[in-house]
Amino acid sequence: NGVIEEALVETVGCSGMTHSAAMAAEILQGKTLLEALNTDLVCDAINVAMRELFLQIAYGRSQTAFSEGGLPIGAGLEDLGKPFRSLVGTMYGTRKKGARYLEMAEGYVTKLALDKDSQIIGYGFVNLGKMMNAIRKGADANEALKAASGHYGRFAEADGAVKFIDPREE
Repeated sequence: NGVIEEALVETVGCSGMTHSAAMAAEILQGKTLLEALNTDLVCDAINVAMRELFLQIAYGRSQTAFSEGGLPIGAGLEDLGKPFRSLVGTMYGTRKKGARYLEMAEGYVTKLALDKDSQIIGYGFVNLGKMMNAIRKGADANEALKAASGHYGRFAEADGAVKFIDPREE
C-alpha cells in the first residue's frame, strides 16, 4: 500500500555512514517512499545515500514488490544469503603502491597474491559470516577460522604468485 514494510540497508564508508545506516534500518519501516526520501539523517553524504536507496526501492525490487500479491515480508533478508551478512567490497589504492583489496564479496581479505610485476592475481580471505555462524553453534574459534578461509584467483605459487602481502600492512 505504498508503505515500506522492511528495509535492507547497506553502506560502505565512514563510521558515520554505518551509524546512519543503522538509524535508517530502524526508522524506514512504516514510512512512505516520499517520507523515506525526505528523512534527514546525519550529513549530506547520508542524504545522498538515502536518495540512492529511494532509487533502488523505486526501480529495483519494486517491479516485483508492487506486482499482484507483492513480496512476502522477510524476502529482502534473503538477499544477504546463507551467512546473513552484507557482501561489500572495500578497496584502497595509491599510485605508488597500487591497489589493496581489504574486503571482497567472499569476505575479509587476509593476503594478496602478487605476480612478478607486483600485480594482484589472487587473494586469501575469511568469510566472517560463515566463521561467526560456526562459532555461534559451538565450533572452536581456530577451527571455524580455518573452515571459513579460502582463496580466489591464482593464489598458489604454482599459478604465478611470487609474493604474498598483508594488504593492511604493505
